[in-house]
Amino acid sequence: MKQAQKNDQVTISYVGKLENGTIFQTATESAPLIITLGNLDVPPTLEQAIIGMSVGERKLVKLEPDEGYGPRHKDLLQTINRNTLGDQINPQVGMLLSLKVEKDGQEHQVPATVVETKSDTIVVDYNHPLAGHNLIYDITIISIEKTAP
Repeated sequence: MKQAQKNDQVTISYVGKLENGTIFQTATESAPLIITLGNLDVPPTLEQAIIGMSVGERKLVKLEPDEGYGPRHKDLLQTINRNTLGDQINPQVGMLLSLKVEKDGQEHQVPATVVETKSDTIVVDYNHPLAGHNLIYDITIISIEKTAP
């Protein structure tokens, strides 16, 4: 039976969960994820777990924060004045905003999650929403195709 190897194109279905059971992402057989092993289309630990699997095989893979989206960094929390958002936005806890940030003399649009609101300020979190979490993936291999050398 063919096993997934580096450079293969692998089609998978999966459910990504947090340790508390909250589902954060899925790919079904009707809407699968297609990756090329070696391209780091998924975190390296997940890719390594897929290598050696066969079509129809199912595996549970746990990723520590350093293997997924990294640890949470407290310095990525920032308090900003509400008036910088203008009158069109009424920020609410959990809302995802696209904010302009200057880094190395360049301006970038970056996502930030509103974590606290006050009358004149809001606190936003620039960490990835999955940073600091252990992630559990329930993966099933749907197909394996060799890619051209």
